[in-house]
Amino acid sequence: MALSISRRVVCSFGSLSALGFREYPTVAGRSFQASDLSGRIAGDNLLHAECFSFSKGGPSFLGFRRFSTTILTPDSNGGAFPSDLLSSKTVLTPERTIDLVVPVTNFHNEDHGLMVLAGDVFDVPIRKDIIHRVVRWQLAKRQQGTHSTKTISEVSGTGRKPWQQKGLGRARHGSLRGPQFRGGATMHGPKPRSHAFKLNKKVRRLGLKIALSACAVEGKLLVFEDLEVPTHKTKNIVNYVNQMENTKKLLLVDGGPINEKLKLATQNLHYVNVLPSIGLNVYSILQHDTLVMSRDAVNRIVERMHTPISR
Repeated sequence: MALSISRRVVCSFGSLSALGFREYPTVAGRSFQASDLSGRIAGDNLLHAECFSFSKGGPSFLGFRRFSTTILTPDSNGGAFPSDLLSSKTVLTPERTIDLVVPVTNFHNEDHGLMVLAGDVFDVPIRKDIIHRVVRWQLAKRQQGTHSTKTISEVSGTGRKPWQQKGLGRARHGSLRGPQFRGGATMHGPKPRSHAFKLNKKVRRLGLKIALSACAVEGKLLVFEDLEVPTHKTKNIVNYVNQMENTKKLLLVDGGPINEKLKLATQNLHYVNVLPSIGLNVYSILQHDTLVMSRDAVNRIVERMHTPISR
């Protein structure tokens, strides 16, 4: 299919020979097809040749344009190709994430080897704006919204007109339940509603990654083999917390359901909280200065972060 070229494009390149076009005069009664030039196109990286014709007040010319699979840049050897048409954009490569290696212990401070933490979950750039958005979303979503005030139709009282419309010199009123009277209605007051607002799943997931990364960078993330305790006595948990340095508030995260002994041992301690991995959230992480996760909890969190987001 023949394509026409404007006069401005032709003038900007000078002659056709500078662009690699070959001129073919028009022969009366015969038109050139793309198949006539198929034997003249050669090259290792060629994928396609586009034929076109144009004329300027006289003989017509037929040319073709060659396409290559390689990307031409100002640094590459483009030959006689115009430098102003070469791409000057730099190729961006994705950032590499480095996995973290942390020791694994337990409540008795016993060595249980090492564990590799995924870098794309526990080593992402810290962004306070994302944390702020996620925390606001959490607090707004958990707000009950049960506040309610009574309108003029809900206030208890008579519907009789208090006095006649005219003749007494007083302001005209139709009801004593209006907002200007004591014990009357509240105008434009709050009604039960939901304070929740939408936040994209990608932002929520990124907020949890940033919170976990902040704990890992500050050294406040501990990985235990498991959260098994021998008895349900609270004094055991108190002794374990006292052995930890710079720990005033502790958050324990287990993979599955919470062990009954651990639940009984921590329920009377206001500075120790226990959560399953499915309930781990940004606000709870920020409220505690030390985060203790079991090996199973880490694996489940990483699996959850790598699961594709359902639309």
